[in-house]
Formats: sequence, C-alpha cells, structure tokens
Amino acid sequence: MSKKSKRSTIIKRIVIIAVVALVALDLFAGNYLVSFALSRASASGVAVAPTPTTTEDTQITVNKVWETISKLTDEWVDSAKKTVVSIKSGDGLDLVGNIFNTDSNSHKWLIAIHGYTGKRQHMYSYARYYAEKGYNILTPDMRSHGDSEGKLIGMGWLDKEDVKLWIYYVLDLDPQAEIVLHGVSMGGATVMMTSGEDLPENVKAIIDDCGYTSVWDEFTDEARYLFHISQFPILYTASAISKIRAGYSFQEASAIEQVKKTNIPIFFIHGSEDNFVNTDMVYSLYEACPTQKDIYVVEGAGHGQSLYLNPNLYFQKVFSFIDSL
Repeated sequence: MSKKSKRSTIIKRIVIIAVVALVALDLFAGNYLVSFALSRASASGVAVAPTPTTTEDTQITVNKVWETISKLTDEWVDSAKKTVVSIKSGDGLDLVGNIFNTDSNSHKWLIAIHGYTGKRQHMYSYARYYAEKGYNILTPDMRSHGDSEGKLIGMGWLDKEDVKLWIYYVLDLDPQAEIVLHGVSMGGATVMMTSGEDLPENVKAIIDDCGYTSVWDEFTDEARYLFHISQFPILYTASAISKIRAGYSFQEASAIEQVKKTNIPIFFIHGSEDNFVNTDMVYSLYEACPTQKDIYVVEGAGHGQSLYLNPNLYFQKVFSFIDSL
C-alpha cells in the first residue's frame, strides 16, 4: 500500500471515529436532557427556572398576598369536607386526588391542575375562591407528582388523558356536573392540551394561567437558558428519546395545536414579566383559539404570580368570563 493510500485510510478511520464519538455524545446528551427534565427523581421547577425579571416591589407584594392567601386557604382546608380519591390511568398508574364537597345541591365543579413538579395542594389557593362560589372541587396529583404514581413527567401531553378520566370520574358522581378546568403553568398547558380532545358537553370552560404553547417551544427556551445549546442536534435527539422512554415527542406535545381544535371557551391569563414561560406565548395561544375567549395579561407579574398581585381582580375576571358563557 502506498503512503498516499495509507494516509487516506488513516483519515477515513479518524473521520469514522469522530462521527461515532459525536453520535455517542449526542445520544448521551439527549438522554441526559430527558432524565433531567422528565425524571421524577431529578426534575425541579426551581432548578430550571431563570432568574425572575420582576421588580422588588412586585416580589414584596406577591409575598405579602401569598402569606394572606395561604393563611385563609389553610383555614378553609381544615374546615372543608374533603375525601381522598383515586383512579387508574390508561397505562396502569394509580392517580390520587382530593374532592372537596362544598355544596351537595350544586352541579358546579372545578378540576384544578397544578404545575411542573408541583402537587395538588398547590392548587388549594385557587380552589378556595371557587368554593366560595359554590363549586365542588377536584384537585388531582398529576402522574409522577405528589401521591400519584409514575416515573416520567407527562408535561401535559400524557396528563390530558388522565384529566379526561378525572372528568368522567366527576360525571359518575354528578351526571349534571358543569365543569371548569383551571390549570397553572404545566397545568395550564395540560388543560389546553385537553381542550382539543373529544370532551363531554359538561366541560363548560377552561382557564389557562401561564401555560406554554408546546413542550418543544418551552424546552427550546430552557435549553438555551440552562445549557446554552440550540435545537440541533441535541434537542431533536432528546425529543426522539422522550418518544421511546416517555411515550411522546416534544414536538407532538403541543397546546397550541390542541387549542386550534377546541370547541370550549378559554380564558387566557399570563404575567407580563414571565420569563419562564415567555409572555409572547399567550398571545399566540389566544390568536389560535377559535371559540369564545378572553385574555388577561397581568402587568408586572412573573411566572405564576398573576393571582398574587391582585387576587380579587383575578377572580373577578375569571368568574365574569365563566358567567358570560
């Protein structure tokens, strides 16, 4: 073999090794991202959230209102008639929730859906306002959260199937139920993803508070913030690995595509200073919605803070929307 042929062979081998190494690195990084974001054991809403851009005055107001609402909520929970309930998901997970029986003569129902790495107790503050309006309430733990089983987080896409089961659970209790779905953050995305499904007419309204347009869009933003990486190739690889491990790709888990198909009225809420689920997303979602709709962008609020800047105005707008249907 000539020196030129040997050199060519060596170069080819080096290229092959480099390509294999890059593919292996990409697969490793993609799998790591899936574990980091979706594994129940490692996921943390605090760890993935960017530094808030809200003002100090806003944070002071939020903290004060949160303390007041938390005290009132604790008093309500302690005095409320509540029951722990459970269902079996379509893929065999035990899912747990609480039912608050506020008014046995009322057919108004709230299903309140918490956010990423949260639990049902985080929605009690919202539920109390509905209870004051005579709503009976179901607060479930989403799969891989709280007391519900599961190893990988559904990011709303798997959860929409669970919410449908919870809807029919309520209808078994009360066939005349008039149901409102209210979700915050991942819970907001969950109720929007549910909105595009074939739902019973008993579901009257959906309240989305700071939900994202799609898992792909949200993870793209987070990948840039946390790891300073672009979509290609790692995010595409992570999406494919998620399809294998969790049962869904990041691209298919789209709230905005589901909203386009909905026939249920939706009220969209978002903070103007939300840099975790970027505020621009709510305008895209609002524009995509073909049904009766309204939007409330809370000036100065960061992610999940809309309730705590002006709770009375928040629920005045929520109930005005529901009552207008």
